[in-house]
Amino acid sequence: MRTLLSLILLSLLLVQGPRPVAAQAPAEITPELIEMMRDIAAHPVVLISVRAQNERHKDIPQAQIDALDKQWVEQRKSDNQPLIAQIMGAPLSSYLIRKMAESRGLFIEMFVMDNKGLNVGQSSITGDFWQGDEGKYQKTFLVGPDAVFIDEITVDKKTGMQSQQVNFTLIDPDTKQPIGAMTVEVDLGQLALRKQLAAR
Repeated sequence: MRTLLSLILLSLLLVQGPRPVAAQAPAEITPELIEMMRDIAAHPVVLISVRAQNERHKDIPQAQIDALDKQWVEQRKSDNQPLIAQIMGAPLSSYLIRKMAESRGLFIEMFVMDNKGLNVGQSSITGDFWQGDEGKYQKTFLVGPDAVFIDEITVDKKTGMQSQQVNFTLIDPDTKQPIGAMTVEVDLGQLALRKQLAAR
């Protein structure tokens, strides 16, 4: 009888399969990681590019900002992409693409905004050109020079990858005043893996 019960229990376990393992908690963004991002932002090409665009856009009206943003969104769906090509071909974008590659998967997106919230350079094509209506700009540049805004964790529905955007104010080292903002998106799986390897 015991043998029969054992066989029944075994067959049920085989049908049900192994129990799911609880998902690992995502790694936390640390001050050290934010400092690494600030080091990337401290490169002269970032300062020069943001200063130059701030000067070009010092009198830009909101209507023109909206028009540029609309143009960007439309060009994402088109083969004709002069505005996108201009930004992606900028020296700052080349620098961000290189730094993202050097991170070996830790950083999956980087972009820099001017003092109006318009993109100056980016590692990949963003969904829009103007970030001024979003927390990445409103909770950094508009708050002050030391502001850091860590957004909510997002999960890719296709891959299950967890990521999180870190946003912070960019400061002019000469005036100590805010001149723009930067966003860095972190692959939390990669971050957790590196912490595990470092702990060994």
